[in-house]
Amino acid sequence: MHALVVRGGTLVTPTDIFVADIGIDDGVITAWGGRLAGRRTLDADGLLVIPGAVDPHVHLEMPVGPTQSSDDWATGTRAAAVGGTTTLIDFVEADLGAALLGALAARRAQADGRAVIDYGLHMTLREMTPATLAEIPAVVAAGCPSFKTYLTYAGFYLDDSTFIQALEAVGKAGGLVLVHAENHGLVEHLRRRLPAEGHTGPRYHALSRPVAAEAEAIERATALAEATGCPLYVVHVSTARGAAAVARARARGQTVYGETCPQYLLLTEAELDRPGFEGAKFVCSPPLRPAGNGEALWAGLAASSLQTVGTDHCPFFYQGQKELGREVFTGIPNGLPGIETRLALLHTFGVGAGRLSLNQWVQVCCANPARIFGLYPRKGTLVPGADADIVLFDPQATVTLTKDRLHENVDYTPYAGLTLRGYPHLTLARGEVIAAEGNYVGPAGGGRFLARPL
Repeated sequence: MHALVVRGGTLVTPTDIFVADIGIDDGVITAWGGRLAGRRTLDADGLLVIPGAVDPHVHLEMPVGPTQSSDDWATGTRAAAVGGTTTLIDFVEADLGAALLGALAARRAQADGRAVIDYGLHMTLREMTPATLAEIPAVVAAGCPSFKTYLTYAGFYLDDSTFIQALEAVGKAGGLVLVHAENHGLVEHLRRRLPAEGHTGPRYHALSRPVAAEAEAIERATALAEATGCPLYVVHVSTARGAAAVARARARGQTVYGETCPQYLLLTEAELDRPGFEGAKFVCSPPLRPAGNGEALWAGLAASSLQTVGTDHCPFFYQGQKELGREVFTGIPNGLPGIETRLALLHTFGVGAGRLSLNQWVQVCCANPARIFGLYPRKGTLVPGADADIVLFDPQATVTLTKDRLHENVDYTPYAGLTLRGYPHLTLARGEVIAAEGNYVGPAGGGRFLARPL
């Protein structure tokens, strides 16, 4: 007799689809099969039963210039839960000269007691001083084996020499390097030149960070990772050329992973041409791209040359935050909301449009992020022994996205007006229902820090 049985749903794993019951005890999946006995049951007839989604790339309470992203650990994780995400990985950004372990402890203290789903953290490397290099093995030992690097952005930019040091040190410690890949020199040149020529509106954001900036930087990052032997994860790939560079590195036998995001799959740079200042809502980095790039990214996911879809959720209110850049696009905080909509968007426009199979949908949203970042098989799967993080997904539900329907702490959604076929019905975290029919119904807090091996 199980404590809870999810009854009669269609289970979707990375490789199989079948009807079965799931038995849950003490927050863990303990069995699956036909007609299991349970003290409590949840009827999943007609529903897809999938692992809770894993979002490997979010930015909650992230300082950006004079402001910070508008979702905090409480609001952001609640929105994630309603959207079927039960695990996320955010970032630690130590101040220049500060100890990495101290910053990790402070970030955990900020999240603990407020996050409603389980979370991990990537450590950002902003400099490679002797003290930073010395701390990297201890950060890995503390359960944070993935390290974010930037090839652009003032205060974060690592030049080639410093990036190589990061690759060598993280690789030696058994970790994984994440890279935001854009050519710093080209981006900075265009961000100075375009405003000087009177080009100040949101549309010029995309022109200041062209396709070539990403393509060149991904090629360079994969080459340097090859030379050092360090595994590499390229975040938010936004272009066909960038995706092809990741695919070439993998074909050479490198351990390189590619992530894309819903905004690059579904939106184009045409959004930046909206009337007045409305285009500012769609300013993110890398920017939205010309039409055609999205189809190449879908093809990369289908071919497994791109492995994951993260959100890069980094929301800012249009009023009062995005408006900081009314005078010139360089002042617009970069980032879009999306933590709540990823799973349903990928079902409608991936599975429903014939671009992905149901199994591939589960791979890119659940299993692959868990595998890459040391969470599998605790997360991202439905096998006995896994945490009972489960989504009952209604493939027939019809939902039109509006800002008011969503729970993200922001005054718009970039996907407003899209009608989706398929939406999360119930979300369970460790065997307890925390979201139901579009509302958060779980307790405050409850999320745990996940110390990750790789």
